[in-house]
Amino acid sequence: MPTTKHWTTEPEAEVNIKTTLSGPASVPPTTVPEVFKRVARKYNTKVALRVKRDHEWIQWTYREYYTDVAKAAKSLIRLGLEPHHGVCVLGFNAPEWFIGYMSAIMAGGIACGVYTTNNAESCHFIADDCSANVIFAENKAQLEKILEVRDRLPHLKVIIQYSPEPVDPAQRDQGVIPWSEFMEIGKDIPDYEVQWRIEKVKPGHCASLIYTSGTTGPPKGVMISHDNLTWTAAVCATLYQLGETDHMISYLPLSHVAAQMMDIHAALHTGLTIHFAQPDALKGSLAVTLKEVRPTVFVGVPRVWEKFKEIMERVIKDTSGIKEVVLQKARSVGRQTSFNRQSGRPAAWGFWLANTFVFKSLREKMGLERCKIAGSSAAPISRKVLEFFLDFDLPLYELYGMSESTGPQTLSLYGAHKTGSTGKVMAGAEIRIDNPGPSGDGEICFRGRHIFMGYLKEERKTREAIDEDGWLHSGDIGRLDPDGYLYITGRIKEILITRGGENIAPVPIEEIILNHMKMVSYCMVVGDAQKYLTMMVSLRVEMNDDGTPSNRLDSLAVSIAQELGSNATTVEEAKEDPLIIRYIEEGMGKANEESISRAAKVQKFRIFPNELSIAGGELTPTMKLKRKIVLEKYGNLVEEMYQE
Repeated sequence: MPTTKHWTTEPEAEVNIKTTLSGPASVPPTTVPEVFKRVARKYNTKVALRVKRDHEWIQWTYREYYTDVAKAAKSLIRLGLEPHHGVCVLGFNAPEWFIGYMSAIMAGGIACGVYTTNNAESCHFIADDCSANVIFAENKAQLEKILEVRDRLPHLKVIIQYSPEPVDPAQRDQGVIPWSEFMEIGKDIPDYEVQWRIEKVKPGHCASLIYTSGTTGPPKGVMISHDNLTWTAAVCATLYQLGETDHMISYLPLSHVAAQMMDIHAALHTGLTIHFAQPDALKGSLAVTLKEVRPTVFVGVPRVWEKFKEIMERVIKDTSGIKEVVLQKARSVGRQTSFNRQSGRPAAWGFWLANTFVFKSLREKMGLERCKIAGSSAAPISRKVLEFFLDFDLPLYELYGMSESTGPQTLSLYGAHKTGSTGKVMAGAEIRIDNPGPSGDGEICFRGRHIFMGYLKEERKTREAIDEDGWLHSGDIGRLDPDGYLYITGRIKEILITRGGENIAPVPIEEIILNHMKMVSYCMVVGDAQKYLTMMVSLRVEMNDDGTPSNRLDSLAVSIAQELGSNATTVEEAKEDPLIIRYIEEGMGKANEESISRAAKVQKFRIFPNELSIAGGELTPTMKLKRKIVLEKYGNLVEEMYQE
């Protein structure tokens, strides 16, 4: 594990790496380019990347992938990329995203993904913070954000547009070049120039910057070393038993550590094939891609699994007669079998029939019949969603970690999985619960070769995150059961302290509330320094093409409204409808029956005037609530509840 932590990307910041571990964690220190070179040799003709364009799949073998990255690295050198300077990539997942990212690392720079949902000022903060020499921007929409702040980026030398759209002549004057030109601009750079830069890179140098979501302040640049990436990817690939016959779909934001780890780095240790989804994946096309690709590994954020659940529930609702009886019996057998497996017992009686006639067909319709790992990451997922999929013999393997741990810390695996738990600590890493209370709950701390180098330019915050013994303090609250499985129970910074002095974790309460109100998309419990708890909820709506929420209730919300006898079809109508108000009051009452104490009961509510969204600034790119922002934006609703 690293013995010292730093807050600069310069070479002298290289950390010492402890490698006395054995088993699947005994990975020799190396760099990302060296791993890439090995996989390109071993799997040279194996398909590495596939993307569908103009209705046709095109592909890169590992040899072609490596060749294009080397060409791009030469071009970056020609364009003036300085060692240890940032190279930002701003756009949706694509082969060009991978090539730009990998070429930055191969040329001695530091790769930095930027969320496509970031506004111009957020893009400026990141590009300026990492001293970016180069920015890859997908299309004109992303390009405009950079050009808006171009004159405030003193280190920026060139912007590369990687979509095939033509570059406007006026934009060329501002340093913009198209991808095709970029790939040829360094052709006269000799191979040894790239090799020289590769040899200068050490395992303890920074390879990638992951910027935090900024829920509690400005984003922080999480410095991930080459050893962080190569070690973590190798251990994950071993534990998940990934290999060259595996197939994955790349669609989650590559600026997030989980997507970088699984989509880019795990592939470099296994020779698996990455298939790229379409940019509108989360608006519906992902279902089509799933059926075409039929992945063996599929990881989704909770919202993706919730959407699958909603689609399946609509189908179930229309089932009647003998089919309904068979389905319900199969679900019962499926859930019992799932829990049996978790305790090492055999499948429930009738499982073969249920699997043959119900589960296989369902998985085929979803495109998941080959899927051996169905994972959920990036945010907490409700137990109700987990148990729903258990009914159909589709266990969702949760994992837990953070950017500062290069992604994973605990993993759920086949044969080592408990519903509601995020699994056991991965091989080679350590975990402990700091200052546990009577129930065993305390702050989750971890240590190992996956722990980041430090926050860029933030010495104080680095020292706050990592103690003198190398333990990373996560800020999350959890407990370990006797078998070593981790359960997340709250977050230190999200604890509400009422006037009565009660410490209350809002997240578990919010999950219970959402389970009782399917018309509600987000719930935020408030009550810090107040006599009692209240909540604000948003209603499910259709999203506009630009990612902003409309005021139209979505089909599920309209269906529920109709069942209540309401004709509401918009948020405005629903907010004033007594039937909808009573629906929320009754749901709140049911949730309060499950509360752990009187102090944990919610007493009042308000409906947000619109759906929460990334575009509106209330959600992070991984769909987590920005509580501070929400309170600032809708403080008047809170004041109303406590003034009544």
